[in-house]
Amino acid sequence: MSDDLDDDRDEAPEPEVVIEISGLSLYTHHGVTAAEQEIGQRLLIDLRLEAGTCDATLTDRVEDTVDYGEVCQFVALAAQAKSYRTLEALITTLSNQLIDKFDLERVWIKATKPEPPIPLAVDEVSVELWREAG
Repeated sequence: MSDDLDDDRDEAPEPEVVIEISGLSLYTHHGVTAAEQEIGQRLLIDLRLEAGTCDATLTDRVEDTVDYGEVCQFVALAAQAKSYRTLEALITTLSNQLIDKFDLERVWIKATKPEPPIPLAVDEVSVELWREAG
């Protein structure tokens, strides 16, 4: 057997980095009703960011990965910059912007209204979306 084949078997694949953010709480003005648009309400955002391989697994430097603090600030500003009628439109916009800004391979995002303005008792309503780069 050649030494080249032995070298290939000994190499471990580079780890794929996934960053999860749960329960980012924001006060926003998204919704169908006038009250939601004017008064606003709390919105919870959960994110799963697939960054692929990144140098931080070797360098231990935040500059070599996706800075989740920066992601939270970015999402907060973007979610509060414009009012959307549907959570679907909001999270589609956020997912596209996150992929572009942070050079992500895939994004999963979930937006939850913990006190939805409907006349029935529910714990919460949520909308989620998976988006791939490209």
